[in-house]
Amino acid sequence: MAINSRACLAEFIGTFALVFFGSLAIAYANGALLQIAFAHGLVIAVMVYSFGHVSGAHLNPAVTIPMIYRKQIDTQNGIAYIFSQLAAGVVAAIAHSLILPSSITSNNLGSNLPGAGISDATVLIVEIILTFFLVLVIFNTAVNKKATAGWHGFAIGMIITIDILAGGPITGASMNPARSFGPAIISYLYGVEGALQSHHLYWIAPVVGGLLASITAKIINEDKI
Repeated sequence: MAINSRACLAEFIGTFALVFFGSLAIAYANGALLQIAFAHGLVIAVMVYSFGHVSGAHLNPAVTIPMIYRKQIDTQNGIAYIFSQLAAGVVAAIAHSLILPSSITSNNLGSNLPGAGISDATVLIVEIILTFFLVLVIFNTAVNKKATAGWHGFAIGMIITIDILAGGPITGASMNPARSFGPAIISYLYGVEGALQSHHLYWIAPVVGGLLASITAKIINEDKI
């Protein structure tokens, strides 16, 4: 099966928007959690409505991998999606660094990092739970054919907002390796100390949480999604 280049472009643009607007919101929020949460939730809702009909608007490897597992997308296109998402995260972080260089050292370009005193085990558990609910909402609203039509973007945006309000101070509430990867790797390349702190957890936990959610959705919906 050929790679769907239009869908990959949609994934790139949508993920770029998430990382760019989300990380800039962190830079200017001065710790205002509500502002950060709604910036991420709103941009995701808008991108889902804008690109859902083109690519499904995964915008997140922790969504694409469970979609591959559930055969909602073929492996070749799924891998292409993930590369598009990661590339978008990097380009968005570069754009952020050029627009607001002070953000490189002040907040690692809006990177997702553990809160003060938070252990790696806590990061792992919290990110698994946050991503579980995000991906469960996606499967039960955007994928399930019985779901109320037209509300999936709102529901997905709201669960992201809720996750950040609850988990932001603990882990940064990533739920998305592409959201974490771009700012972290560009901060690291600029020589920021600790830029990759616990970074592997922001890959492992979202993927595990997403896969658990896809299995749970299959059980709940009796494999009719």
